[in-house]
Amino acid sequence: MRDNTIKLHDIDIADFIKTLDSCKGDVFIETSEGDVLNLKSKLCQMAGIANILRGAIIAEATIRCTNPEDETLLFRFNLYREVPNNDKDEEKPEK
Repeated sequence: MRDNTIKLHDIDIADFIKTLDSCKGDVFIETSEGDVLNLKSKLCQMAGIANILRGAIIAEATIRCTNPEDETLLFRFNLYREVPNNDKDEEKPEK
């Protein structure tokens, strides 16, 4: 198994949650205390983020993905602040 980790710095929590919701596999967050939480779980999202929040941003976290596509998605979010559009079925009708 490949060791896929991403370090996130100073991210917007709402956009991070939207990006997590677009992931297909499991996404884990590791705290400096050694806690590992699956961020696909809403309960774990709240617990994990609450543990590492400083103000309204995540100061630093290590993310591990089981799906390489998710790793790419989170990497692009971290680097370019790209947030996936989950409203694919809600296209605006033409007038």
